Amino acid sequence: MIGEKAPKFCLKNYEEKKYCLKDFKGKWIVLYFYPKDNTSGCTKEAVEFTEKKGDFDSLGSTIIGISKDSPKSHAKFIEKHNLDILLLSDEEHKVLEAYGAWGLKKNYGKEYYGTIRSTFIIDPELTIRAQWKNVRVKGHVDKVLEELKKLQEVKNEKNG
Repeated sequence: MIGEKAPKFCLKNYEEKKYCLKDFKGKWIVLYFYPKDNTSGCTKEAVEFTEKKGDFDSLGSTIIGISKDSPKSHAKFIEKHNLDILLLSDEEHKVLEAYGAWGLKKNYGKEYYGTIRSTFIIDPELTIRAQWKNVRVKGHVDKVLEELKKLQEVKNEKNG
């Protein structure tokens, strides 16, 4: 998907306010897909993105997390962990599918469909510039931040 236009979407946040990908044109976007609110790995990832939000903001980027949880679930998740990032609800998992973040998973020998933890960096023209699939949470936010810095340096050199 790197080099391709990011699949369009319009989804609701915890207040039922609709956000669309096109609303963020002109900014860098860190778009991440996670399995479930209030689970250990997902909580750690959301908290780490919140802790580093200032670093991402200083690079002119927006962090967006998407899961198939409801807006109501997101509201509880945000409040419980004092999150300061945009979480959107994709209950029908159409956006998850469009980004290849929905697929067959295995757990304790059972197969089922679910969210594949994934992250994308999307440039101001809404083109995917980096992606991670089957993300391991530990150290991931720092890797994303470093990659965003590198991508911006390359873009600045080209435009320089």
